[in-house]
Amino acid sequence: MEHQNVQSAQRYDPDQLLASLIGKLKLKNDAALSRALEVSPPVISKIRHRRLPVTASLLIRMHEVSDLSIGELRGLMGDRRGKFRISDKHFKPKPGAGMAMR
Repeated sequence: MEHQNVQSAQRYDPDQLLASLIGKLKLKNDAALSRALEVSPPVISKIRHRRLPVTASLLIRMHEVSDLSIGELRGLMGDRRGKFRISDKHFKPKPGAGMAMR
């Protein structure tokens, strides 16, 4: 299992996604890409340096601007997962949150 996580981490490359978008949109640099995506330049820098993940909302914005499908965009950054699974802990109430105030 750990070996599989190491392999998938090696394939994940947001830099390739950003470079492909710059090329497709015929932009000069990351600053121009940030303007096209309507995000601040530090967001692009943090994604490029893997300090920030590509969020779903940013992926949708990339789709809107580039006309590439979400699947194509995910493929460009190396995300080859077939399904997304959300942990059931996101849906469990926090202890004490269900008690009514009196």
